[in-house]
Amino acid sequence: MKTQHNKVLSMTITAMLCAIGIMIPQVAPRFVMGPISFTLASHVSIFIAMFISPVTAIAVAIVTTLGFLINGFAPEIVLRAASHLIFAALGSFLLQKNGGIMQSMKKATVFSLLIAVVHAVSEVTAVAIFYQITGVTSSSFFKMVIIGVGAGTLIHSMIDFTIAVLVWKPLQHIIMIPASAKVRVK
Repeated sequence: MKTQHNKVLSMTITAMLCAIGIMIPQVAPRFVMGPISFTLASHVSIFIAMFISPVTAIAVAIVTTLGFLINGFAPEIVLRAASHLIFAALGSFLLQKNGGIMQSMKKATVFSLLIAVVHAVSEVTAVAIFYQITGVTSSSFFKMVIIGVGAGTLIHSMIDFTIAVLVWKPLQHIIMIPASAKVRVK
């Protein structure tokens, strides 16, 4: 009976993270210029999902991509959102194997940087493929995609990761489901 309760609770929390992930792009401050877009806290629900489990992280990444689509974002931005599946899956599997990563500030920072690099490379690749397929050319490709999307995503990812950790710290004691990562409280 306890296992069934955990499954229902996990599905409910996953659904709530999906809903939050769809709502954030609608209400949070955002900056959009071509393929460059930054929506404050848009990755927080994915990071929290990563702390819980790979299934939760993958589900939230898929649904939040649909959220960007239904919110009317440009196709290249929706593709960037779809690329979140890569860092969400990788990060959640790493946390599942090494849940202690989040117990040390140093390890958590290195983990955040690693995930941010994967996140940035995935988004740059998605935009580059989109431009290649659609035949869109830009004289400022390097500036817009490599610097704007790549470096911007790296920074944005680490900011959202930090926000997610700050939100997850108190929640990890309230949400009584098995989670891959516990964040050190002090």
